[in-house]
Amino acid sequence: MNKSMLTGTVLGVAVATAAGSIAGYRMVSGPDYADVVSVAPVTERISNPREECENVVVTRQKPVQDQHRIAGTLIGAVGGALAGDALGGGGKNTGAKVAGAVVGGYTGNKVQENMQAGDTYQTTERRCNTVQDVSERTVAYNVTYELNGETGKVQMDYDPGATIPVRDGKLVLARD
Repeated sequence: MNKSMLTGTVLGVAVATAAGSIAGYRMVSGPDYADVVSVAPVTERISNPREECENVVVTRQKPVQDQHRIAGTLIGAVGGALAGDALGGGGKNTGAKVAGAVVGGYTGNKVQENMQAGDTYQTTERRCNTVQDVSERTVAYNVTYELNGETGKVQMDYDPGATIPVRDGKLVLARD
């Protein structure tokens, strides 16, 4: 056998042995990645309370100084008595004066009541309410994957995309 033929044979055997070893290692070690079938984000709702305030114009009734409306009653009674005296013929008709005083007193009381009810003022008040600001954030991902013909599920802290790396037959779940 000549030298070049011997060298070719040795090199051929070495290449075939190396290729067979690599293929055998790959068959024994398994695939380099798992196929991702689906990814579902896991979210959490966060509620943050905050105070929301606004200025509101409010109409209020002024404080009543004469709650029993004595001034209106007295003024109405005097006016009614004078009107009753004039209508009753003057001086001698006491019934007309009394009737005029009673009607005038009642009327004066009601007039003062209506005036007091309409005696208002406006002021501005600050009114506040607590409202909830709600937001969502993704805290994890539920991942369904397929590896060596079997389906599995795992929760990851990131979206892995289309594949998950596999090292020594196990999923690599942490980012590099």
